[in-house]
Amino acid sequence: MASNPEPVTEPELSADYWLARARQLAPTAIERAHATTGFPGRWKSIISKLERVPTCLSDLSSHPFFSKNTLCREILQSVASTLSETINLAERCGSCDPIQIGKLQMQSDLDSLIGKLDLNLRDCALLVKTGVLSDATVPAVPAPEPVPVPASAPIPTQQLNVREMLARLQIGHAEAKHRAVDSLLEVIREDEKSVLSVLGRSNVSALIQLLTATAPKVREKAATVICLLAESGSCETLLVSEGVLPPLIRLAESGSLVGREKAVITLQRLSMSADTARSIVGHGGVRPLIEICQTGDSISQSAAAGTLKNLSAVPEVRQTLAEEGIVRVMISLLDCGIVLGSKEYAAECLQNLTSTNDNLRRSVVSEGGLRSLLTYLDGPLPQESAVSALRNLVNSVPIDSLLSLGLLPRLLHVLKDGSLGAQQAAASAICRMSSSAEMKKLVGEFGCIPFLIKLLEAKSTGAREVAAQAIATLMSCPQNSREIKKDEKSVPNLVQLLDPSPLNTAKKYAIGCLLMLSTSKKCKKLMISHGAIGYLKKLSEMDVSGAKKLLERLERGKLRSLFSRK
Repeated sequence: MASNPEPVTEPELSADYWLARARQLAPTAIERAHATTGFPGRWKSIISKLERVPTCLSDLSSHPFFSKNTLCREILQSVASTLSETINLAERCGSCDPIQIGKLQMQSDLDSLIGKLDLNLRDCALLVKTGVLSDATVPAVPAPEPVPVPASAPIPTQQLNVREMLARLQIGHAEAKHRAVDSLLEVIREDEKSVLSVLGRSNVSALIQLLTATAPKVREKAATVICLLAESGSCETLLVSEGVLPPLIRLAESGSLVGREKAVITLQRLSMSADTARSIVGHGGVRPLIEICQTGDSISQSAAAGTLKNLSAVPEVRQTLAEEGIVRVMISLLDCGIVLGSKEYAAECLQNLTSTNDNLRRSVVSEGGLRSLLTYLDGPLPQESAVSALRNLVNSVPIDSLLSLGLLPRLLHVLKDGSLGAQQAAASAICRMSSSAEMKKLVGEFGCIPFLIKLLEAKSTGAREVAAQAIATLMSCPQNSREIKKDEKSVPNLVQLLDPSPLNTAKKYAIGCLLMLSTSKKCKKLMISHGAIGYLKKLSEMDVSGAKKLLERLERGKLRSLFSRK
């Protein structure tokens, strides 16, 4: 009985073994290549590449840790395999008539060999360039023969440090890169910082290239890794500078469901930068985003709407967005968005679009946006963005239309139940629409004034200012003025707004309101008792308009009160 073959020992599969094997094969391969007579053009190209192999081997072996690096061993093994294939092809090509060996088949084999040599040379150069050889890693447990691993089988992460894993994104064939993305995805989910700490430009570039890989699964996983990097908040500039936008936009346009979702979420994050938002528009990203808003699932739709909202914050691209039909799409989302997030983004987008451009305001009104915004406000927590969009539109619509659509009940609802920002926007809308005596009277009759007086107590300087401005506007209506005088909080709240601090921007409106209230003896007494004179003396010294006049009125009233006591 024949004896069993001796087991393969570790030195035969080590980096040293494969280096020696490659050095042994390289001269033979070059010699055989020179000796071939058929297909001279292809062999000339092969020879030029073979002659670079010894230098690459020297570059790798000169590093003190090369023999301990798993990736280095794999590359040397691949180089040795390619050199063996070269020798075999040279023998076949030199010993037979091309007609006998099959000319087309031989051409194909030689082209494949050229591709492998290119890959080997590139991988060797990259391995040296990435600096992975500086990390001495424990080689993997050897197997008898290298067996191709299915693309679905990830490389065990415990055998790789992060730098080596990142290097694998750039080195090797497509399946190897696929396995590297799997491993990287696993590590970044467990320990994001370990990846971010060593992530370099070349690694990011390699990931971005995988967004256009042939296999959909590789594109999806690369998009997932890039999405995680973008959401980390530390890689946006690097991703954009390495050209991530065009492949992301293509993936959003025609990728798989997962690929589209990850691409759009990444675009949403990146578009928070105004420069990147402009680039997304420049690369044709608006149309795919609009289509996803119309047809995507809840996650993709929300992310696409969020991205378009970010784009609309950049004034110079708003017209381009309008030409792509964004107004109608946002109004449709406001009416029929799958999730609340989509509706909120749509409202914010409409707010941005209508902030400065009269044409876009008219477009929103003509597309029925006013009615949709008002309906959206009927919810229990009216959103600031929708109220702000309405504020932008009130001067573009006849007052009668606003009233017939039910604007005033909605504004009252916001003043009662909305967030502070929403209440501030509602007060601002009241200022804009209250240009006629009739309108001022209607606002008062709907019960808005008590809530505006309460808003004077807000912590936000802007909210206090716009509330004081709204009250000053409404007070020219006698009926409103009487209501304000009766409110116990009106005078104390307004006096507090006489604070001379430069940060207090509401004081000029507070002075205006108090001047109108100073015709009432009761109100004057309240002003004095709450310290208005002390504030007004400082404001008079600062030459704030109306302060001296109000101070004189209060001091005259104070003197009369003293004389009347005597």
